[in-house]
Amino acid sequence: MDQNLFDIHGRTAVITGGGGVLCRAMARELGIRGANVAILDLRKEAALTACEDVIEAGGRAMGIECNVLDKADLESACRVVLDGYGQIDILVNGAGGNHPSATTAREVMASEDLQQGIGGSFFDLDPSGVHSVFNLNFIGSLLPTQVFARAMAEAGSGTVVNISSMSAFRPLTKIPAYSAAKAAVSNFTQWLATHLAPANVRVNALAPGFFLTDQNRFLLTEEGTGELTARGKKIIAHTPMGRFGNPEDLLGTLVWLVSDASSFVTGVVVPVDGGFSGFSGI
Repeated sequence: MDQNLFDIHGRTAVITGGGGVLCRAMARELGIRGANVAILDLRKEAALTACEDVIEAGGRAMGIECNVLDKADLESACRVVLDGYGQIDILVNGAGGNHPSATTAREVMASEDLQQGIGGSFFDLDPSGVHSVFNLNFIGSLLPTQVFARAMAEAGSGTVVNISSMSAFRPLTKIPAYSAAKAAVSNFTQWLATHLAPANVRVNALAPGFFLTDQNRFLLTEEGTGELTARGKKIIAHTPMGRFGNPEDLLGTLVWLVSDASSFVTGVVVPVDGGFSGFSGI
């Protein structure tokens, strides 16, 4: 096998949500492998900190403050990337996450949920919270792709990696907005792979299992003690490998998807989940 299949040296990768736990590890890995990395994050400090990580590891990176729900902001960031690196070859749509305002208190309803105004009931979910979570995950993948994949299509090559979720395979309890949005991301991945194929732009998705991040820590661990919640224990019991994922667990699959090693792979959603999606619970 050609050992250069995994070589991404000199390519330019744009990573949205790059200041987060998982995408920060992705940015560092791509930088170590010789890619020019543009790290976009709503929080300027997070983007710059992740940028420093890449540079300290010997890579080349820039950090850009950017709102993935603002197309003008994205277009401005795109100009900065093209001015700095001259091309865009890889887009990782990593911006996303959940929020307590779009999360129910219970996995299944109880009779008291029918009372008006009870906190955490499905019937009283804050519409603005649901709207925010759905838009961040789905629209926050669509808009960056419109902006950055245009440069790829014009060049006649490129690869997009979306971030799906276990909840796209089977909706998880308590998080209806997040589950719906990630299902939309998976569907969009397949649609876009077909749409952009004539331009030689491949589109795939990673579907991480359970990784502890800032967005889900409140669901999986007890505040103050760090002990697993009942939900956290249930997840571990249904993960054949018996642990949460580490950011490093995503990197091999990511490199495969963005390199020539997967040159005939498009429109797939790849679980990286310790076996969670393959276990029936029995």
